[in-house]
Amino acid sequence: MTELHRFLFENLAVRGAIVRLVQPWQEVLKRRAANPDTGAFPGPVNALLGEMAAAAALMQSNLKFNGALVLQVMGDGPVKLAVAEVSNAADGAGMTFRCTAKVQGEVGVDASLADMVNVLNQGKCAITLDPKSRANGQQPYQGVVPLFGDQREKLTQISQALEHYMLQSEQLDTKLLLAANGHVAAGILVQRMPREGVGNLGATELALMDAEDDFNHIATLVASLKPEELLELDSMEVLHRLFWNEPLLRHPPTAPRFACTCSRERVGNMLRGLGVAEVESILAERSQVDVGCDFCGTHQVFDTVDAAQLFVEGQHVGPASGALH
Repeated sequence: MTELHRFLFENLAVRGAIVRLVQPWQEVLKRRAANPDTGAFPGPVNALLGEMAAAAALMQSNLKFNGALVLQVMGDGPVKLAVAEVSNAADGAGMTFRCTAKVQGEVGVDASLADMVNVLNQGKCAITLDPKSRANGQQPYQGVVPLFGDQREKLTQISQALEHYMLQSEQLDTKLLLAANGHVAAGILVQRMPREGVGNLGATELALMDAEDDFNHIATLVASLKPEELLELDSMEVLHRLFWNEPLLRHPPTAPRFACTCSRERVGNMLRGLGVAEVESILAERSQVDVGCDFCGTHQVFDTVDAAQLFVEGQHVGPASGALH
């Protein structure tokens, strides 16, 4: 069952979340495998994307934010780019996600994050917060960290990169465990609560020390969980196994779903941006403009009639003309 649970520990300055993506994750894999242009991703790429989708959902769940959280890794390996995007609309539509990757080389059957993205230690991890409604001149917030640790050692798992990111960029101690296969993408995250704000823990040095000890205790429990347990057990059983001796306060669960934001109108606006000459050049060569979505595999096709309508002032992008070729 697909579910996301947020929780707090009573009397401890630690918060957490656990997620299982089942049917929506299987839909992502099915769509990719059915895409005639690309076919299925190699197994390690699927696992990376599943872990990124779970991680992005966990991070988004702790934000009071109407917009999209975009998690990206990019680098110099055969996987040039991997992206997971999670949106959490304030209008009640709930949490949605999508993910994709750009693969331009051979990916070994046991490839790690470093093998896929960070061969020459030039890889980066970026998190972007893109609000749904922006003020004039407002830009999305983005934080970027390298895919290596404090000693420039390569990080082999996306969970390590994100723990490093949260500590470096947000000053939040974080423990993150992720796993994904062909059926489930899952993850669990625990964080030490921010020191400032309501219930400020920074009042005394002793309070800070206690908060650190609390987090280390909970993080040690999470680290004892095996990836196969995260994949095979439901969320409530995982929480009970890990924290049976810790009183938890749980928020009502939610169910993230797969959804793509691509549309014919967006593709039409992109073609307008290319300009008349460029679009006419594509039509002369191919007789139609066919744009496929990397996330969901949907194709939008524009023939000469459709393309001409794009550049009529005040003309909205409508359905395909249906003209015969």
